[in-house]
Amino acid sequence: MKGKGFIVIREEDDLIRELLERWLGEAGYSVCGEAHETPRLVIANVPSPRGAQALIQSLQAVYAAPILVLSGRFRRGLAGSAEAARRLDVKKVLPKPFTRKELLSAVAASLEDEE
Repeated sequence: MKGKGFIVIREEDDLIRELLERWLGEAGYSVCGEAHETPRLVIANVPSPRGAQALIQSLQAVYAAPILVLSGRFRRGLAGSAEAARRLDVKKVLPKPFTRKELLSAVAASLEDEE
């Protein structure tokens, strides 16, 4: 089976990172904490949207890939998420907590324009 591509995960919480790795791996993605090849997507946890800009800019400087931001501080709902993504200059935001289905849907939406 050909993989769906490489995803970098920047998540400080070991349990959440392991869960993300398992869900993405089961869906056919290769996952790692640091890229040794060009990733298709970067998934990064943002503890606070207010302080997110420096982290996002550092990721954009390193990776030429769309960024999917995760945070427990984002409001649920399409309008709030779309506005937060626009403000942060990222492909998509996903509020925590989220389900496996929501994660995979956000990943697919983040990669739509990249295919």
